[in-house]
Amino acid sequence: MNRKTLLYALLATVIMLVGLTPLAASASSTAPAGLSGAPQTGPTPTPTDPGWLAFAAARAALEEKTGQDLTYVQQWTYEEYEFIDGIDSCRTLEEGEEARQIYFGWRFVITTLTGAQYEVRTSFNRQIIAICDAVTEGTSPVVAPSPDSSLPAPVTGSAVSGSFEVGGQVTGLYPNTRNALQAAKMKWVKWQLQMGQSAGGLIAEAHAAGYKVLFSVIGDKNQVMNAGYQDSYAQYVAGLAAAGADAIEIWNEMNIDREWPAGQVNGANYVPLLAKSYNAIKSANPNTLVITGALAPTGFFGAAGCTAQGCNDDVYTQQMAAAGAGQYADCIGVHYNEGIVSPKQSSGDPRDNYPTRYFGTMLNRAIGPFGGKQACFTELGYLSPEGYGALPADFAWGQNTSVAEQATWLAEAAVLSAQSGRVRLMIVFNVDFSTYGADPQAGYAIIRPDGTCPACTALAGVLQ
Repeated sequence: MNRKTLLYALLATVIMLVGLTPLAASASSTAPAGLSGAPQTGPTPTPTDPGWLAFAAARAALEEKTGQDLTYVQQWTYEEYEFIDGIDSCRTLEEGEEARQIYFGWRFVITTLTGAQYEVRTSFNRQIIAICDAVTEGTSPVVAPSPDSSLPAPVTGSAVSGSFEVGGQVTGLYPNTRNALQAAKMKWVKWQLQMGQSAGGLIAEAHAAGYKVLFSVIGDKNQVMNAGYQDSYAQYVAGLAAAGADAIEIWNEMNIDREWPAGQVNGANYVPLLAKSYNAIKSANPNTLVITGALAPTGFFGAAGCTAQGCNDDVYTQQMAAAGAGQYADCIGVHYNEGIVSPKQSSGDPRDNYPTRYFGTMLNRAIGPFGGKQACFTELGYLSPEGYGALPADFAWGQNTSVAEQATWLAEAAVLSAQSGRVRLMIVFNVDFSTYGADPQAGYAIIRPDGTCPACTALAGVLQ
């Protein structure tokens, strides 16, 4: 054994003695540049942690480029970053090579056993990797400053109690809707409200019929970044809580510019609204369940993860978690409404195997960064055109789903949710919608055009 080999062996032994094992390099707990002193804990070295998976890809690329074995390293730091001039701005391009148009992703600084440092950048999906010529200092982070410097302390207490329950989104408590809710053994009803809308009568009517009430509250996306508007929103949802609302979802699908102002779509920008609303609700009624706004499940924004028009839901979720959203929520809101296979499956979708296609991977994607928080599915549904005719082109993926499959899959989703221990609430989207046009909401309804409700029978069978 030569001296260099011996040195590496000794260093590896020392590292193993202090608890560092292969594939478990340490992430720095000190603040990366530009994070205003905020500590950032390391990702878990498991096959499911997105930060860890990105580090593994970055390390493998660096090993290939340098010819080094980097199973053991002294240290590595990571952070979500905006690459102002693109992911390749830190390296010299080869003749004829074009810079790749990736502006958001992970930035790693890896320190080898010999003390050499390298900066490696990856896209959020880990498919695009750039090894920098040198460690840079001038980029700016995607993640906002730590909430402890700018957000209020959360009101103490939690409304999380009891076991898994199921409900449905309704247009109203009409006789046929009540019959379906009762037949399906549901315990909750959900309405979506515009900020300012009167809702005391809905609460009273639902409670009188024996149902708990969830409101999903939206507002003016052009005003939502204004502090004064956020204060007004918080006062409104506090009023709903004081009137007896059992759960309130704070906004809806804020990861896309249809629901949040373009250029401002970022999980960190959502947290101030959530924090104000949470504290106002808990001060008015500590028993009201506060749910984060469920995101639009999407990979539309590609390898970049975010653009001015929106963010992929997994990237946005990570931004929310890093900015402290978890301390202002009893439950993490989730939407799952694009399934065309059984929720028991994790493969086999004829479109592709993107994670949002499947119940299990969608659940993991939504709550993984929140360290034990339960999910609340505020929309979970299966689209079937049966009894209505062909679906519009944008929804043609659901054309082959039968009403029988809709019924079976909803019941299976309820069973899987209950057995997982990770789901507090499942709201079926929907019970009684009747619009079937460019947005074919009636195709999701469990009350079918002939008045029958096969899903009611299927759900009742598992919710007895």
